[in-house]
Amino acid sequence: MKTTNPGLFVESNSTGFRKADTTTIFILPPGVDRCLDRCRPFLGGSQPDPGGSRLPDPNADVDALNRISFPSSGVSIAEAGNPDRPKRVLGFRDLVLFYVVTGISLRWIATAAAAGPSSIVIWIGAWLCFYMPLALSVLELSSRYPSEGGLYVWSKRAFGDFSGFMSAWTYWTSNLPYFPAVLYFAASNILFMRQTAWGHLTNNATFYIVFSLLTLSAATLMNIVGLDVGKWLHNIGALAMWIPVGIVIVMGLIAWHRYGSATSFTLHSMTPSTHLNDIIFWSVLTFAFSGCETASFMGEEIKNPRRSIPFALLFGGVTVTLCYILGTAAILLALPSSEVSNLQGLVQAISKTASRVGFPGVLPVAAFLIALSNIGAAGAYLAAVARLPFVAGLDRFLPPAFGALHPRWKTPWVALLTQFVLGAVFIFLGQAGTSVKGAYDVLVSMGVIVYFIPYLYLFAAMIKLQREPAGPEVIRVPGGSTVAKLVAVLGFVTTTLTIVLSLIPQPDEPNKPLALLKIVGGTGALLLVGIWLYSAGKRRAAQVS
Repeated sequence: MKTTNPGLFVESNSTGFRKADTTTIFILPPGVDRCLDRCRPFLGGSQPDPGGSRLPDPNADVDALNRISFPSSGVSIAEAGNPDRPKRVLGFRDLVLFYVVTGISLRWIATAAAAGPSSIVIWIGAWLCFYMPLALSVLELSSRYPSEGGLYVWSKRAFGDFSGFMSAWTYWTSNLPYFPAVLYFAASNILFMRQTAWGHLTNNATFYIVFSLLTLSAATLMNIVGLDVGKWLHNIGALAMWIPVGIVIVMGLIAWHRYGSATSFTLHSMTPSTHLNDIIFWSVLTFAFSGCETASFMGEEIKNPRRSIPFALLFGGVTVTLCYILGTAAILLALPSSEVSNLQGLVQAISKTASRVGFPGVLPVAAFLIALSNIGAAGAYLAAVARLPFVAGLDRFLPPAFGALHPRWKTPWVALLTQFVLGAVFIFLGQAGTSVKGAYDVLVSMGVIVYFIPYLYLFAAMIKLQREPAGPEVIRVPGGSTVAKLVAVLGFVTTTLTIVLSLIPQPDEPNKPLALLKIVGGTGALLLVGIWLYSAGKRRAAQVS
């Protein structure tokens, strides 16, 4: 039900009134409760029985009671109910594949292998200190509040309107540098399909720009037509991601069996270095484990979200972890770390290993699948994060057009198109004044910083919302509130350190001052724009009321 008044719609139960679609119980003052009892013959709904409990009235006009609203500035209109909402189209299988395609990025496997065998230990540390706290927090918060918007709803409920908007704004804008970064990686792998004919495009900025624009356009169009259409790009991308990892693992084992390991796995070589440049690298692998919160942004488009999200998250999390660790180890079995490139490392490893074991024909297929998997990941993120400005538009913190659905396809088309336009701008800006490799590193660093700011809100909300009662259907962190707070604190500290480390440019960046200016300036500009938009939205809402 739409309303211009950001109120709270309620439904009757035996203990008072409960906000629709959540487990939070609101007990009304006795006088109000008695008043409503007297009004029930006119409104319909439950009737008091002689024992004092309320029994369902089969002739009740339920909609009449649902039309009652109580103003509450801390509750999102998006949570309250909207008949013109997106369709529930994501089943359990779709959700598992969504977690895979957004949770695994094959480029990080090559990045880890380039750092040597110590990266395997760093993978495990990042999993313990970041991924597990994140996954457990998302599991409980999405079970408590399975509404459209996810992070936006959680932050707003914990800390109010401004925090909800800024968490959504920073997450949404973080994908602007993400799209060119992941699409540059896809473009670099496409070249290996015909390495001899297309190899000269490796450092051609025009090729990367054109490829990124075309693929971003296709992903945007599919998601505008509908999530039931766009999800097939995500699903195919997930399957295309599994196959190259499997190829790497199998061929790495074959190379190890025939020729021995190309890398020495000893206690010394697997001990992570504590030099500053190596510590900076830790933040990159931590970033690789992000993404398990994205599906919750589409909570009202998932079939049975309270049941589907936890099980899909568990299966997806195991898959992500194994692919990263086993994939890295397999590359190092086939190649020494000095021969692995950050930008083209995975397909490069396949190329060299295929030549050694006598399967050169696998290279074009693997290169195509790696590129396809990254295009699928871009489409999945595009779909998920568009739901953040959608719910902000419903709350009128953004212009109301953002809260409108396409009349035919029921998708947030304004948010999708806006993100496409801004993503295209970042594709061009990323190439300004530096090499392709330099642009890639700047985009990654900026993406880490802006992307991790919402995680500060997420972990802080996890701590704050432990004060609210959880119903029996809520899946809690094992150990209860105390363990949940400790887990969230660990995630908050890890996130803070990752942001600080990401401010430092990559060691091989030729123009470090320019790279730092791009990172800090771009991040600061996005935050200031978000504050301005929020202030404008509040003024607009005040004028309407």
